[in-house]
Amino acid sequence: MDIVYKILILLHLVGMAMLVGGWLATIRAPRVLPGMWHGALTQLVTGLLLVGLAESGAVDRDIDNAKIGVKLVVALVITVLVFLNRRRSRSTDGAVAPGAAHTVGGLALLNTAIAALWS
Repeated sequence: MDIVYKILILLHLVGMAMLVGGWLATIRAPRVLPGMWHGALTQLVTGLLLVGLAESGAVDRDIDNAKIGVKLVVALVITVLVFLNRRRSRSTDGAVAPGAAHTVGGLALLNTAIAALWS
């Protein structure tokens, strides 16, 4: 099960890269790219699977429930923002409110910082 856990971590990092990379690629003309939607879903699903594996005892990992709760809330906000603005960008020729696109990128960085710095 340890190899499955490591593959899920890799996929979780790929989802983060899709979110942050999509945001950085469009920072001058903010919009929500389709890859950002896929990155948000990848982050959410793999994060839940990682916690599920750790909670079940399949891998020997300690869980900080407060940290996981905060990261889950941030991930849900990111996913909802990407979903809503993805729909809006389809109908308005790619343009979305710059604040929404920057919020998605900033929250993705915040979630990364929480993962790396919260002990």
